[in-house]
Amino acid sequence: MGKAGIGDRAKFDYIRYASLWEDADILCEALAPLGKNRSFLSIASAGDNVLALLTLDPKLVVAVDLNDAQLACLALRIEAIKQLNYEDLLAFLGVTFSDRRFDMYESLRCGLDEAHQRFFDANMEAISDGIIHAGKFERFLRAFGCKLVPLIHNPRRIKKLLEDKSEYERRAFYEHEWNTRWWRSLFKVFASKPIMGRFGRDKAFVKHVTGSPGDKLLERTKYAMTALSPHDNPYMIYVFEGNFRPDCLPKYLRKETIAIIKSRLDRVKLFKGYAHNAPHGPFSGFNLSDIFEYMSPAEFEDAYRAILSNAHANARLVYWNMLVPRTRPHALLDKAKRLDLESDQLFRKDKAWFYQALHIDEVH
Repeated sequence: MGKAGIGDRAKFDYIRYASLWEDADILCEALAPLGKNRSFLSIASAGDNVLALLTLDPKLVVAVDLNDAQLACLALRIEAIKQLNYEDLLAFLGVTFSDRRFDMYESLRCGLDEAHQRFFDANMEAISDGIIHAGKFERFLRAFGCKLVPLIHNPRRIKKLLEDKSEYERRAFYEHEWNTRWWRSLFKVFASKPIMGRFGRDKAFVKHVTGSPGDKLLERTKYAMTALSPHDNPYMIYVFEGNFRPDCLPKYLRKETIAIIKSRLDRVKLFKGYAHNAPHGPFSGFNLSDIFEYMSPAEFEDAYRAILSNAHANARLVYWNMLVPRTRPHALLDKAKRLDLESDQLFRKDKAWFYQALHIDEVH
């Protein structure tokens, strides 16, 4: 599968995701029933959810990525959590202001391997601005929420979007103040396949997308602004304020979880390669992000089958669909079952609202 894989179609030499846009709270809920002392495999991305999985008290978490820049982001987070106090950690990563990030990086640098040292030494702007903001996708989101949306909604209205309101008040606000013709037009253009492929993700990542992504994403955004509360949604706050708030953070950065994560950092292993080739298996839990929608149906079936071969009985596969529907292949119905009720219940709470579906499959 390697020659036909996404690794040969997309670029993997820069930071695509400097933060993670999947809700770690529901990921951890999905894998929590497996119990403690389990081995997990997780797509690394920026590392946020790899670290969040440590709150489940696993034996091991293998972080897998084709992009060494993403693994470098995780390695730097690990060193920062190891060495910095909580206030300095938030400042170094970019949640709060700091003019000492270069100095802090120098103290962390010796804990990185040589390849990751070279990467950050050559990309010091990622350090100076705060590593959580250094990705292509973060620039894409901030351009939308902080530069384009203010052209159609004034600061007062954006602030009102993020205020604490009842669901009735959120729905009334959305219909009467937010959901203008200009909003719908801007959103559909910005979330179109050409714009997302060029500026947000990668052309190869949207190769299998059919139809208009804008219509699907607009409906999900409406859900996140009405059925869910933007006021305590760290992902929504980031888009429209350009940063997380110290009192509303992703799971791995919350003060109550940092001490737990810090005590278990030695359980994380990094691996550059495909998820289905990951070492240290078999695994009991898999966080597979949305990697399957980058694949053709045949590639997806091959990858899914290979992952099953590296799974314990009753293992769980957790993965999202953003723009391309991918569910357990028909040819493998006897190998895993879909936990649709649990998936649907968790998906209704998903604060990272970009996705169209969450899937939890259990290995027979």
